[in-house]
Amino acid sequence: MSDDVTRPGTAIRQVSPPALAPGPGYSHVICVDAPGRLVVISGQVPLDAGGALVGPGDLAAQTRQVFTNLRAALEAAGAGWEHLVKLGYFVRDARQVATVRAVRDEFLPAGIAPASTLVEVSALFRDDLLIEIEALAAVPASTPA
Repeated sequence: MSDDVTRPGTAIRQVSPPALAPGPGYSHVICVDAPGRLVVISGQVPLDAGGALVGPGDLAAQTRQVFTNLRAALEAAGAGWEHLVKLGYFVRDARQVATVRAVRDEFLPAGIAPASTLVEVSALFRDDLLIEIEALAAVPASTPA
């Protein structure tokens, strides 16, 4: 039997199968147990609303801007962190995952642990970008857009 946690006010269950080692800040399985809207967010990079790079050479600053952009995208879709079901991280240096996790934890409320994948890449679409994050969210049908 797995340890399931349903996020309050949502039909999103975080499932932790006992056959898998616990993940630090993520869930191995997310189940959405009600009809609703799927929100797909393109990879966000550390550019501000004017298109300027935030935090040149600084992974923590770049990650903060990416999560700021993700929050804006979620809000524009009528969603919040509680609806987040999956994050896909693309980083230039996977050895710095602790920095990424620390910044993620500044944004995600306690108990919100989306399914996640982190991949080290040799390059992003610009040489000065250190991180890109894409996201999926599920908003229950009873939540207005």
